[in-house]
Amino acid sequence: MKKRTRLYTALETVPAKQIQLIERRLFLRHSLSLGALALLTGCNVTDVDAVHKTLGAMSKWNDRVQGWLFNPNKLAPVYPESAITRPFPFNAYYDEDEVPKVNAAHYRLMLGGLIRDRKPWALPRLYALPQVSQITRHVCVEGWSAIGKWSGVPFRYFLEHVGADLSAKYVGFRCLDDYYTSIDMATALHPQTQLTFKYADEILPPKYGFPMKLRIPTKLGFKNPKYIAEIFVTNMYPGGYWEDMGYNWYSGL
Repeated sequence: MKKRTRLYTALETVPAKQIQLIERRLFLRHSLSLGALALLTGCNVTDVDAVHKTLGAMSKWNDRVQGWLFNPNKLAPVYPESAITRPFPFNAYYDEDEVPKVNAAHYRLMLGGLIRDRKPWALPRLYALPQVSQITRHVCVEGWSAIGKWSGVPFRYFLEHVGADLSAKYVGFRCLDDYYTSIDMATALHPQTQLTFKYADEILPPKYGFPMKLRIPTKLGFKNPKYIAEIFVTNMYPGGYWEDMGYNWYSGL
C-alpha cells in the first residue's frame, strides 16, 4: 500500500501546542499541498481559531483533490511472499494486551443505512463467501510500512450481495474497540478493497483485527478499520476517530 507520496513539513514553525490542537501527524507529514499552503500565509498562527479554520479548509481542499485524482481501476503494487514483513507489526491507539476479546460464536456483523438486506451476519456465513488473497503494503501515517498477505471477500462483492446503494457517497464502519471511520464509495468498490478474514492463510489473529478488518491498499493504515462490528452506507458525512481530530479524511496514496 505504499506508493509513496511526498510528505510535507511546512508547518514546523507553528508552536507545538497549536499543532497538537489540529493533530500534528497528518497535517505535518501528509496532507498539505503547495496550493493549500498558500492559504496559510494570511493566517496568524497565534490565533487558534484561525489556525483551525484555515487548516480545516486545507484538509477539505485536499480531500476534493485526492478524490478527483483517484483512479478506481488503478491497482496498488502487489508483492511475492518472499517480501512479506515478519513479524507484521501491531499498531493501534492502545497496547497489544488491550485488543478486543471477541467470542466468535456470539459475534454478529451488523448492517445499516442504505442497504436492502440488513440481517446480521455470523462468522460461518461470512467465511462461506468467495475469498481472494493479496500481498500488499500497509503504510502507516507514523512513517513506517509493512507487507502482509490478506485473504477475504472483495468488498464490492459483499456490498452488492447485501443490496447496498452503490451510488451513495460513503461507507462507514464502527468497531468493537470504539474505533470508527468512513471511506468514499469509489474506494469501497476498488477491486483491491477487501473485507479480510485471514492473515497469512490463517484466521485473522486478534492483534490484526479478528474477526475481520477492511484492507484498503490504496489508503493510509488508519483508514483500514479492524474489529469491525457494523458497516453502514450513507450520504451523510460520517467522519472518523482520527479524522474528527484533524486527520485528512481521504488519506489516499
